[in-house]
Amino acid sequence: MAPTLFDHDAKHGDLIEIFRDMYQHWGVYIGGNEVIHLLPPDGDSSAFGGLPTLLDSRTAQVRRQKIWEVVGRHEFKINNLLDGEYEPRDPRIIVREACSMVGQERPYSLAFHNCEHFVTELRYGKAESRQVKTAAVIGGVAVAGVGLLALGAALFGSLLKDDDRRERRHHK
Repeated sequence: MAPTLFDHDAKHGDLIEIFRDMYQHWGVYIGGNEVIHLLPPDGDSSAFGGLPTLLDSRTAQVRRQKIWEVVGRHEFKINNLLDGEYEPRDPRIIVREACSMVGQERPYSLAFHNCEHFVTELRYGKAESRQVKTAAVIGGVAVAGVGLLALGAALFGSLLKDDDRRERRHHK
């Protein structure tokens, strides 16, 4: 069989990171060129799925699909991102557990129950999302930056007022 765009070295239980336009989508590889992933039930499971649907949903459905149906025109890679921090569970258990969830509706929240949380819980037994952590850090830095800017402006304004008072006293 000739190589295709979707040739990969994924093994059972590997995490697949799909680079969508504004975010990353995650699935767990179960063999047979299939992944199991978490997606809102009314969402588009293709590579053109809409971010607004993901943001507005309160529930999501566990789906089993061919990898190319989920990846579409986007790039993807195998990314077992937490292997250095946690011991991965046995691949047979990951696949069996993932398959047993297909069709289930689960709570969905961008911050606490997203597709990355779903796959990391399957692989490591711990739900984590680096996307959420990174966004929180960036948001925290932005808030801190705005706070420092406001503090600097207030201090600068105070210094100008002091200089203005001194100047008025000096001219009297």
